[in-house]
Amino acid sequence: MAITNLLSTTITLKHSPFLLIKPPTKLRNPKRPTIQAQSKNDDSVDGPDRLISAITYFYPFFDGVQYGKYVITQFAPIQTLIQPLVPAIRVFKSFPLNGLLVFFTLYFIVVRNPNFSRYVRFNTMQAIVLDVLLIFPDLLERSFNPSDGFGLDLMMSFDSTVFLFLLVSLVYGTLSCLLGQLPRLPIVAEAADRQVL
Repeated sequence: MAITNLLSTTITLKHSPFLLIKPPTKLRNPKRPTIQAQSKNDDSVDGPDRLISAITYFYPFFDGVQYGKYVITQFAPIQTLIQPLVPAIRVFKSFPLNGLLVFFTLYFIVVRNPNFSRYVRFNTMQAIVLDVLLIFPDLLERSFNPSDGFGLDLMMSFDSTVFLFLLVSLVYGTLSCLLGQLPRLPIVAEAADRQVL
């Protein structure tokens, strides 16, 4: 008897706001308010937000493309994949302060602007954090610049790993944004969440 009374009331789970079990209408207690189910999937991301978010992932890739100098020369498929981006990379690298200008533009005009959706601001901040993390490989490369031997092999492996991570982040972030999904990159997603209010 107690079990049937329990099942005939509205049950709400605290840890999952979109799960809700409702009894049939004739058994529902009219005095208790009900909570409507809400889906966490945001399929309502419009086209311009998707496009802006996808474009932001090119910024860290263009800024860190120099780490691919060993991988690009050794693997023809990666070289073919990067070839269409070469004119844009040359324009980005043509002026030494372009990276800094793009950083400030994205941060102050997009991330800190509440007129943009949270989707755009999150993806932009994720791309910025990814670019900021490129400081560490750059410092390591400048501190230890081996010319041969095991040190050079280690540096080649490290640079190639950084480049491949940037390439995967570019492909994953761009495709996810174009499909209206929210990409969450390892290491940088939590930092981006904290910065975007």
